[in-house]
Amino acid sequence: MDAQIVLGILATAGAVSIFMFALKGLLDQVPDVIRSWRRIVVEARRPHSDPRPEQEDHRPPAAGVDGR
Repeated sequence: MDAQIVLGILATAGAVSIFMFALKGLLDQVPDVIRSWRRIVVEARRPHSDPRPEQEDHRPPAAGVDGR
């Protein structure tokens, strides 16, 4: 009978330990989830007028433009 009580206490302590370990793992991820959510909200609120990338002008400057 004493062995069953000891085994019950050990099993309960083990279950509580596993639960706390899993809970800590979940709580450690909460700040990253909040940061990701905020980035999503900021990106969603940012105006997107032109989905195409802007064309840059890569032509060399015309001769004589700089006053020489």
